[in-house]
Amino acid sequence: MRNALVKLHLAVLLAGMTGLFGRLLTLQEIPLVWYRILITTVVLIPVLAFSGRLGKVSPGAALRMGGTGMLLGIHWVLFYASIRASNVSIGVLCYALIGFFTAILDPFINKRRFDWKELIFSALTLVGLLLIFSFDSRYRTGITIGALSSLVAAFFSMFTKKLTGKYEYPSSTFVLYEMIGGLVCLSAVLPFFLAGNPGAGMAPGLRDFLLLLVLAVVCTIGQYLLQFDALKKVSAFTVNLTYNLEPIYSIVFAMILFGEARELNFSFYLGLAIIVTAVLLQNFVYRREQKRPANE
Repeated sequence: MRNALVKLHLAVLLAGMTGLFGRLLTLQEIPLVWYRILITTVVLIPVLAFSGRLGKVSPGAALRMGGTGMLLGIHWVLFYASIRASNVSIGVLCYALIGFFTAILDPFINKRRFDWKELIFSALTLVGLLLIFSFDSRYRTGITIGALSSLVAAFFSMFTKKLTGKYEYPSSTFVLYEMIGGLVCLSAVLPFFLAGNPGAGMAPGLRDFLLLLVLAVVCTIGQYLLQFDALKKVSAFTVNLTYNLEPIYSIVFAMILFGEARELNFSFYLGLAIIVTAVLLQNFVYRREQKRPANE
């Protein structure tokens, strides 16, 4: 369990870096995500084949994993659209709503009882985000898009948790087939996007290409391999609520690189404090329950 939690927090740290690419890259959201998934897939296939971990996957499992990958691609597009409509700090903070959506929807999807502690912790997160939404009208469009992004991400995480419990494939296999599913989805959408945005650039320059390599190899392959390993030991809710720490890393990076501290007001910091409190309380309760004797 300890190793799983370490891997989970390393995955969150890498995830905290992904929002920065919404500002660093010049590509629009759909081409950006399409290249991210394409490079990830192109790198993964030969690496897995060379290491002997490519393996055989049943058609049903491939379709299910590909379907979750479509959700992932949609989530990423909305995530970067949220950042473009506001800033990195707001875009990544909206990701905290994933715990709220998971607490409500996961009992239906994975057929388990409602956990009132999950609902309370996620409600605190929602209160924190609503504070920012209510008091700072500049970011309402970005927050709305970000909320949709977190809803899609919650479905992705819950369905992935269900699949990891059903199939015994390695984590790398899940990542590969989800990337393929996301690539198919965005490849179908891309022609319509380009037709509606004739001025949108599609070919990345050298700087964008190098940034895309880092985003795909380090912050995508590395992050999701760690996350899938963690999901085998911890619950989907714990993973999603721990990911509420992602905004902390992203906000610190954004303040250093982009000077975003000048754009944020008191309501933002108050909402952020409430979200951090929810994460700390959840982790305290989780560790306490793990230490409790089984006969209690």
